[in-house]
Amino acid sequence: MKGLFDLSEVANYFFRKKDPNRKSNFNLRTMHRINKLSIMMFLAGVIYFIIKHW
Repeated sequence: MKGLFDLSEVANYFFRKKDPNRKSNFNLRTMHRINKLSIMMFLAGVIYFIIKHW
């Protein structure tokens, strides 16, 4: 059960440093922005649902 609520990977995704050796392009940057936005929207929805039904 403890592994289900481990949010360290999500936090690392948002706050990791950029790798200078990795090649970056527009598609990759856009994909990461969309992923971050969708994670934030999901967490906001979960928090809203918990507050509303508590």
